[in-house]
Amino acid sequence: MGVRDELLEGRGAIPRLGRVVEVNRAHPPYAMLDATGAEVEPVTAFLRDLALGDSSPLTCRSYGYGMLRWFRLLWLLGTGWERATESEVAVLTGWLRSAANPQRQRHRADAPVAGTVNLRTGKASLCAGYAPRTINHALTVISGFYEFHAHHGRGPVVNPVPHSAQRRRALGHRSPLEPTPVVGRARLRQRVSDRSPRSIPDRLWDELFTAMNCDRDRALLEIFVSSGARAKELLGITVGDIDWSGQRIYVITKGTRAREAVPVSPQGLFRLALYLDAAGTPADGGPLWRARRGPDRPLTYWAMRRVMQRANTLLGTNWSLHDLRHTAAYRMANGGKLTLPEVQTIMRHADIQTTNRYLAVHIEELFDKLAEHYATPRPARHYPAGYAAADIEAVFGA
Repeated sequence: MGVRDELLEGRGAIPRLGRVVEVNRAHPPYAMLDATGAEVEPVTAFLRDLALGDSSPLTCRSYGYGMLRWFRLLWLLGTGWERATESEVAVLTGWLRSAANPQRQRHRADAPVAGTVNLRTGKASLCAGYAPRTINHALTVISGFYEFHAHHGRGPVVNPVPHSAQRRRALGHRSPLEPTPVVGRARLRQRVSDRSPRSIPDRLWDELFTAMNCDRDRALLEIFVSSGARAKELLGITVGDIDWSGQRIYVITKGTRAREAVPVSPQGLFRLALYLDAAGTPADGGPLWRARRGPDRPLTYWAMRRVMQRANTLLGTNWSLHDLRHTAAYRMANGGKLTLPEVQTIMRHADIQTTNRYLAVHIEELFDKLAEHYATPRPARHYPAGYAAADIEAVFGA
């Protein structure tokens, strides 16, 4: 069996050569280095074009790692990037489908088996391999790389990543108000299931809130679930972003990077005041959320994620920070006080179809109704008087 066949079956390993590093420039803010530590110029030119197109630094970083994975495969196969074909893309797709994802390694003995469903939350844990969305993203990155170089007259004549002409025609001029049409996938693209957003039921929410052991974490959870802000957005605010009298905060929205107002409940502001009384108010422009131990420094996303992990270990759950945003949207959409366009405005969804997904009924909400349904006795049959029992049995079989 050759190297390509072994990789297709996930039996071979792709050497972890090269790396993505942050560089001291804006266009691009990240660069991909080869095994010798030199920048790979074709990738730098592609990332520079992304940065000039107003992509966020995190997008450049993500695309840089996508290109690093692709070039590691090409280096292993001894194929130049300008001579790559669909055959190499197929090898990468097969490897991603069958290889283990190092980011999914479990180091704790009591960690749940990959892919199993948590019986308390109904959420499945992450699988051991690469998710279909990750594979599709890898193909999108490679396709964009070759489209960029084809525009400048470099690289292969035909993009090695297959595309669906039907999908491009269907989505080219679609209005955001129209439902997404069902079209065929391009070759090598993976089937992605439509997962309903998972909100935290009230009973489990109370348990999670009780598991928070400081004013900072309780304030964060209360504001998360009342504002619907994303984790990165909320963790990045300062004291100047809080409008106490208006009961709102200002966040930098993901995607548009516009500074927008989001509402906060009075209880959330009360918890925030308790936290600031205990920890002290930071200086103007300083981070609002700070680490509790060690030198004074901002609370990072990974530190807050670790707070959730400790609570999950204690409660036997597997909630994530993004589930708090789902919970906020679900409560607003099903509370009976706000219309769907109003919820869309608060959540800052670009498409109202995204907001509409929160109107789905959860199976947990049907338990009481199903229990009542199962306990209801089967209705007895009644026949009008005057009919002989033998005639009723002959006609109705009773």
